[in-house]
Amino acid sequence: MCGIAGIVTFARERSITPTEIRLMCDAIVHRGPDDEGIYTDGSVGLGARRLSVIDVATGHQPIQNEDGSIWVVLNGEIYNFHELRSDLEARGHRFRTRTDTEVIVHLYEEYGEACVAKLRGMFAFAVYDKRDNSVLLVRDRLGKKPLVYAVLDDGIYFGSEIKSIFAVKPALRECNLEGVFHYLHFGYIPDPLSAFQRIKKLPPGHLLRLANGQIKIESYWTMPDFASDSSFSEEECLDQMEQGLGEAVRIRLVSDVPLGAFLSGGVDSSTIVALMARLSDRPVKTFSISFPEADFDESGYARTVARTFATDHHELVVTSDFNEDLQAICAGLEEPFADSSMVPTYHVCRLARQHVTVALSGDGGDELFGGYDRYFRVLRRSALDRIPKTVGSCYRRWIYPRLPNGFVARQLMYDAGLGVRDRYLNDIATFVTQDRDSDLFSPELLREFSNFRSPLSLFAETWELSKGTDNVSRMQYLDLCTYLPSTILTKVDRMSMMTSLEVRAPLLDHEFVRWSASAPSAQRTSARNPKAILKKLAKRLGVPLEVINRPKQGFAVPLVHWMRGSLKRELLDVLLEPRSLQRGYFREQGLRALLQEHLSGRRDRSHSIWQLLMLELWHRNYVD
Repeated sequence: MCGIAGIVTFARERSITPTEIRLMCDAIVHRGPDDEGIYTDGSVGLGARRLSVIDVATGHQPIQNEDGSIWVVLNGEIYNFHELRSDLEARGHRFRTRTDTEVIVHLYEEYGEACVAKLRGMFAFAVYDKRDNSVLLVRDRLGKKPLVYAVLDDGIYFGSEIKSIFAVKPALRECNLEGVFHYLHFGYIPDPLSAFQRIKKLPPGHLLRLANGQIKIESYWTMPDFASDSSFSEEECLDQMEQGLGEAVRIRLVSDVPLGAFLSGGVDSSTIVALMARLSDRPVKTFSISFPEADFDESGYARTVARTFATDHHELVVTSDFNEDLQAICAGLEEPFADSSMVPTYHVCRLARQHVTVALSGDGGDELFGGYDRYFRVLRRSALDRIPKTVGSCYRRWIYPRLPNGFVARQLMYDAGLGVRDRYLNDIATFVTQDRDSDLFSPELLREFSNFRSPLSLFAETWELSKGTDNVSRMQYLDLCTYLPSTILTKVDRMSMMTSLEVRAPLLDHEFVRWSASAPSAQRTSARNPKAILKKLAKRLGVPLEVINRPKQGFAVPLVHWMRGSLKRELLDVLLEPRSLQRGYFREQGLRALLQEHLSGRRDRSHSIWQLLMLELWHRNYVD
């Protein structure tokens, strides 16, 4: 695991210096505290910060081929590198190291940019080919590893984090209002947008090639559709699932440093721990966090699983006294980001790093097997489909804005006549700035937003790309393309890398993702039994029934309690300071009404308030 950075200049008279690349690398030392490597060659510079996991002794980057004509820097892990190496050696390639990074060098020699199709893992890498003076940037299929870039007049700058680009181009700290527009809707900024005008993210499953001054960006992999194959029985489905997920876990246990697992006490992480225990010849090290607030605490379930599989279990209690942590977290995020589970994720990563360098997680289970409550909440409102669209439209336009915020069923009736797709988009949007929540935002901001295409319409396009056989499958497809890379995987990457910990997600092995998309829909999930097939596998593996049958809780912090108690004064101070109000985002009256609605207990608006708080803290850290 590493952080990478680089520059390719368009100006023939300019040469990239090692000092420039070192500045970029210094900004991401946390991603790779063990080693630094820099290579410059006229118009090209590559750099890497290394967290040593595979081939600790000789895996120094950048890595070159036999004659020095091809150079590579990699952030991530290639899990099938042993098989690839054997094939490449049979083809005559000579290896100098035992690291997985060197496999990419020789694969590129053999297959060019098509080499990416052979890689199984999580990765973002750059290849410099001196033979034609080209550079190839690649991001993994699911978006586990980040890759950002800026195309400027003098060249292209890229790296694992935006901070690397700022290290040599500080003038790029210019707020991208279109990114803020998307953030206010969904709590994150989806690819390829970023929070800064000139900086973009390479989308998952894409590559960028720079040759002869021309940039080409294209997709090399697309998300599989949830088009169910009903030709195999439940028992066959379980057998295939056990074999496929077991293989995904097995290849992620390869490490030259200590390795463990996150254990939340849910079905996803418990299943991964069960498979790890089966494959390991020593107790698995597991890590979990707990909260004093009982309705958010899962630690009892985690301890039950730990006892069942005899793990070496470690636990940490998290309280709301986390001002210093929050400042550190926000400083590391680079963009406004509203998933409050980043706080427990940060703490469990920090706990794990005290004992191991690599941890496996259960990320991806909800997206692959329909575990989110919102999928079925939207379907339960199907009675609203019978209301004529014209009636629903009139309600949203004329009646909804005139009803007070606390009015019973005000939000529910907003869904009237929308249909499943638009009802789901409305449900996952925290704020719909141009319509539903316009009374919160300033007229000036709404005028600016009118210049951009609606985030809802862009997500609707992704929904329509799905050929899923049912509406839950379409929701899963949308989330895998948007929410998963831009929220779940972004959170895990940033929080783990802040603590110099590598996290691997077996459920998101791209081969297993392809299989799960083909599993029969009725076996995969249902309103009465979300994640049905995953629960049956967990039972087969010996996960306790009390864990399998427990109500879904989610990996979240107790914001609703903290924002009415210990954090009340702090959030009011931040959001209502003149400094915050003068940004011109909000109507003060609308903002005070939102805060009062939550603090009075009339409605839980903790997520909405947190989202606004994260936006303000981002401004203070990165724009001001």
